[in-house]
Amino acid sequence: MLTVVPENSDDRDEPRVAAATTGSASMIDEIVREGARRMLAEALQAEVDAYIAAFCEERDENGRRLVVRNGSHQPREVLTSAGAVEVVAPRVNDRRIDPQTGERCRFSSAILPPWCRTTPKVTEVLPLLYLHGLSTSDFVPALGQFLGSSIGLSAPVITKLTETWKTEQQAFARRDLSGVDYVYLWADGIHVNIRLEEHKLCLLVLLGVRADGRKELVALADGYRESVESWADLLRDAARRGMRAPVLAVGDGALGFWGALREVFPATREQRCWFHKIANVLAALPKSAHPGAKKALAEIWNAEDRRHALDAVAAFTAAYGAKFGKAVAKITDDLDELLAFYDFPAEH
Repeated sequence: MLTVVPENSDDRDEPRVAAATTGSASMIDEIVREGARRMLAEALQAEVDAYIAAFCEERDENGRRLVVRNGSHQPREVLTSAGAVEVVAPRVNDRRIDPQTGERCRFSSAILPPWCRTTPKVTEVLPLLYLHGLSTSDFVPALGQFLGSSIGLSAPVITKLTETWKTEQQAFARRDLSGVDYVYLWADGIHVNIRLEEHKLCLLVLLGVRADGRKELVALADGYRESVESWADLLRDAARRGMRAPVLAVGDGALGFWGALREVFPATREQRCWFHKIANVLAALPKSAHPGAKKALAEIWNAEDRRHALDAVAAFTAAYGAKFGKAVAKITDDLDELLAFYDFPAEH
């Protein structure tokens, strides 16, 4: 299972931090970086294996193979929009001689050329690869975009990669959740920049927080962000695999997740995501009012306790209610769900 926070991390963030800051976004970036690293490593290994297999019959006068694996290159970083991903490319010792040029043949990776140091497509295509692979069990359509072209994607390479990823995805989707106790659950529907057929289809993501503060990817599936049934299918599957009701769930108010949560885990408390809520409030205010409004909203979600938060809500209402009633209503209408985290341990 993907662990978003390392085992020895001292991080003890709780829903307020995940909801009110960009913490949730950084967790997605961690998943993207780790996924990119693993997928690049597997793709490079499959490419080398296919190259060696193609010339396995060619041998020297002593019966030794002319094309063999020869360790690994030094690690290097490939820059993606989510950060640097360390790549260790396998090396190939090719002792064949090109009959036309008379020069020694050399293996050159079509996936990761020697000069390659940046690949801005990785973080856009990686979610698509998950999404399309999950929904159709066919990773091939995204591989060309992920790797830049179809060059180097021979049939053996594609077969090995897709079978490996299918097996991993199936094992992840079927794993037993009865031995894990998620105290908090964060949910969101993530749209990707690169689409295939259905433009509204997105990644439904569930991140769980254990009692010791570790954050883990609980579930990942394709679906529709505003669809109750899409989220219900995801939660029912998690429940069938032994997942117990979390104490508190965090998410954007526009998600179909809430209707599904009330059906599958009715005892779970609801916490609206402050990150999304702040954006909604600011959208109902003129830009000139944004600096003051941001500061006033921070006084609410960053208050020391519920009583001080309610005082901050009253101050926000008094300052903006007369002219910008719609903006204030976005806070007051969801007040119980916005302040739910104050009923949980302050150290979280």
